[in-house]
Amino acid sequence: MIVRRGSGFIFLFAIGLLAAAYVVGSRLGYVERLQARFFPRLPRGARLSSGDFPAGVAAPMGELASVPLRPTVIGFTPRGSSAAILLATGGVRSAALDSRERVAEGLLKVAYSMDAKATVFAREEELRKALAFGAETGGVDMAAVSVDRLAQWWTLLRDAAPRTLILLGRSHGQEALAAVGIQHLSELRGKRIASYPQSSAHYFALWALSRAGISMQEVKFVELNSSLDAGSALREGRADAAAGFLADLELAARDRGGKVLTTTADAPHLVSTVLVTRGDFVARYPGAVRRIVRGLLDAGAAVRRDSTEGARLLGELAPYLGDPSEAIRSAPPADLKENLAFFGLSGESPVTYDELFQSAAALFMKIGKTGSVPSAEDTRDLGALRYVFEARRP
Repeated sequence: MIVRRGSGFIFLFAIGLLAAAYVVGSRLGYVERLQARFFPRLPRGARLSSGDFPAGVAAPMGELASVPLRPTVIGFTPRGSSAAILLATGGVRSAALDSRERVAEGLLKVAYSMDAKATVFAREEELRKALAFGAETGGVDMAAVSVDRLAQWWTLLRDAAPRTLILLGRSHGQEALAAVGIQHLSELRGKRIASYPQSSAHYFALWALSRAGISMQEVKFVELNSSLDAGSALREGRADAAAGFLADLELAARDRGGKVLTTTADAPHLVSTVLVTRGDFVARYPGAVRRIVRGLLDAGAAVRRDSTEGARLLGELAPYLGDPSEAIRSAPPADLKENLAFFGLSGESPVTYDELFQSAAALFMKIGKTGSVPSAEDTRDLGALRYVFEARRP
């Protein structure tokens, strides 16, 4: 009887010891490691995608091709800095136009023997989908998007492995927040604000609310199908305020006796447009990327010297931006010096790319609009920019 009691005590002690070891091992991660090593299993519902592998694995062995045999497709939604894209490519081909339509040769073709085609999109969401598809399947190779859009869309663009190449320009007043019956930002509390949630204008509206100390729960957002609907929403009384393009909202507010409350001139480093390329494209065609970066910087310099041709092309494409020359002044193409400072390569910038991307990503995670995103350093490829910088050094 004594032996049985002793055996039972030892058995219970052993069980307790094993249980304690399991708990400690689980908390330290040892149990999961052993399970993954000796009893591997695919999690239920797991799906493989191209984003699970490095973007450059399909690049050819040996010397890489300098440029693709087809035109490189650059997509964008029109703004002032788009004048550089238009000048570089010689014009634009809308996604809705006949694919056989010819456009004039641009700076990229003339100076760098680079065949590139610009494609315009009315909505940022359509541009995001085109970048996800890729030019091989009817989308685009590169896209001009604001840093805040890239941060919010990163999870959706994971398979495209997007990489930021250069700063195209900043908004110095192109986005605006206008209202009727409201004189100050602080009076927006409890009001309806119309905006397209997939736009940089919406991001600017969030900044304006933060400036006034108003939370998102203290206003009602009226979702629009496009930033181009902001003026009509304000004019028709569907909202008390609206975020969109200044030229559109200024007219709408004036028609109803309202006013523009703020523009990105009050936050000139907030909405920054960058050129983003698919990871597989930069891995396969590094030479093409260098030519395009050089061509766009040259085109931007040409627009800053004389905006006449760029304004003509922009005015034909996007009349809703108002006077095209003024649109360029409110969102001018960035130069090499701005690029170097923005990406922390040389000089100083009030806000760098890394700071802007990380803060935007943190904001959208905070309000539940995106999942986890990588560090800003992992979202950029500055090889071409460095190449241009070194080539132009005295």
